[in-house]
Amino acid sequence: MNRRDVLKSLSALAAVGILPHNLDALAAAGKYGLKQSVCLWCYNGYLKKNHLSLDQFSEFCAKLGLKSIELTGPNEWEVMKKHGLMCAMVPSGSIPKGFNRLENHEELIGVTKAAIDRAVAWNFPNVICFSGNCDGMDKEEGLRNCVTGLKQVIPYAKEKGIILNMEFLNSINHKDYMGDKTDWLVRLVHELDSPHFKVLYDIYHAAMMGEDPIQDIREHHDCWGHYHTGGYPGRAEIDKASQELDYVAIMREIAKTNYQGYVGQEFCPRRDALKSLEEAVALCDI
Repeated sequence: MNRRDVLKSLSALAAVGILPHNLDALAAAGKYGLKQSVCLWCYNGYLKKNHLSLDQFSEFCAKLGLKSIELTGPNEWEVMKKHGLMCAMVPSGSIPKGFNRLENHEELIGVTKAAIDRAVAWNFPNVICFSGNCDGMDKEEGLRNCVTGLKQVIPYAKEKGIILNMEFLNSINHKDYMGDKTDWLVRLVHELDSPHFKVLYDIYHAAMMGEDPIQDIREHHDCWGHYHTGGYPGRAEIDKASQELDYVAIMREIAKTNYQGYVGQEFCPRRDALKSLEEAVALCDI
């Protein structure tokens, strides 16, 4: 399918109400101060149900002014590249099996270095990593083990110009996850003391753990390398009417820090997925 066919397809979908009608106006507005991204996994079900390809979704995202479709892999990057999109966060490893256990280090160092190599080859900036689950381990021991393991891969990230980002996840949805509190993650960043290691600050997950995202941004923004959105509670749309967080205020706080990275939309839409994405992008257009 060429560009003209994609645009015709999108226009047809807009005509029946699946897509918004004002894509060209949005693309021409040029108002996007914060660079926005979107996580593909949130839309896989919608795309499959509506017989939409990654090519069409990429076209739609580019029209919205998004810069990236993240947590994607090499088999998807060529399609995204056609539409001027990159992957702001390259996947690596798994959530439960992280750097908090010494026995995981050899495998994870290899896996993470391979992800760094992929990011470098495509000129992408970030690679994700995880603390792992506690599984009975004391968090102090886990922090020390994370420092030990990450110190063996951060020099490689520095050499390649890549930033490793450990994701902040709540330990309710992701039961027993170790990196579930601001203070623990901030301590880890300070222990490692490298501009090539930051935290992927997921606003929804932080709220789930009783953290104050605006306060966290004000006090610890130097520790955050990437942001994810999500409505609280429920991880659905981020509009004020359906959840408790004030995302306009949160985005303004991020902008005040002169943040140069990406804000990834990672909510699970309960309404029309693409219309919800359009609304979220507009909401975060600060």
